[in-house]
Amino acid sequence: MSGLFGSDSWLYIILIGFVVGLLGRFFMPGNNRMGCLLTLVLGIAGAVFAGWFGREMGWYTAGQPAGFLGAILGAVAILALLRLVSGKR
Repeated sequence: MSGLFGSDSWLYIILIGFVVGLLGRFFMPGNNRMGCLLTLVLGIAGAVFAGWFGREMGWYTAGQPAGFLGAILGAVAILALLRLVSGKR
């Protein structure tokens, strides 16, 4: 592993992605009905989006703890985007 929040291990990435997805769903108000697999995908997508965006803006580098907070914000942003696209049911 290369630091606490940076890793080359797929199992570690999946675990952190699941935690990020759960926290993103927790911080996004409303009914977020999705299973474990979609929560995992949400967390990984949020981490990829926020990691790319944060590095492009120069806010942090790969493996910094600030990336974890950015990943949670990325997951919340993706949830908000999904709500805008899907609308009310």
